[in-house]
Amino acid sequence: MMKLLIGNHNYSTWSMRPWLFVHYHELPVEVICMELFSDDLLQTLEPHFSDGKVPLLLDGKFEVWDSIAIMEYLGERFPESASWPTNREARAVARAVSAEMHSSFSVLREEAPMNIRKRFPGYELSKQALKEVSRIQNIWRHCRNNYGANGPWLFGDFSIADAMYAPVVMRFRSVQVDLDETSQNYCNTINQCESVIRWIDQAYQEQGVVDADEIDWPGESIPPRSV
Repeated sequence: MMKLLIGNHNYSTWSMRPWLFVHYHELPVEVICMELFSDDLLQTLEPHFSDGKVPLLLDGKFEVWDSIAIMEYLGERFPESASWPTNREARAVARAVSAEMHSSFSVLREEAPMNIRKRFPGYELSKQALKEVSRIQNIWRHCRNNYGANGPWLFGDFSIADAMYAPVVMRFRSVQVDLDETSQNYCNTINQCESVIRWIDQAYQEQGVVDADEIDWPGESIPPRSV
């Protein structure tokens, strides 16, 4: 059986993405969760080529790292998972917005790290971070309005693009942002997804704290199952 090594559910956005893909499609992959930055994680990853980072997918002696590469590999191994939209134009846009999520929004990542168990009332994002939030909403509207008629996801059916943007919705649990109706509805789709609910439940079972992903602002605990 393939193995997927991931970090903390509470903090690890890159781990959440392939895990969500695996769980949503009920793929035969064993998930191994380890504490970020721990000695155990570093020792486990040392023999592998992922440069000490998670997520990492092991398929026998073969290994693949990076969230998008992992999901694409799983999509090819299990074609029934329909990793990308079948329509050629929609598929191209899905890849484009996924790549943009992968490479962009650095200010939002820095100012609002994913922290599922906490919210930070009164915390305000900078103008640059809010500009990135606006761009994300533009992406969601573009995908939903042009390609999402057949279902509630960005391209109708669940795809890699949704797995890529799910951690953004988790960031918005912690830091309040003003969302337009389309974006709020899409956040509701993410938050009501059974696989996302399972990920959130797993985050509440953890005890570890990653200081680098804690906002320097008075926070309060979010009750379990609160979105």
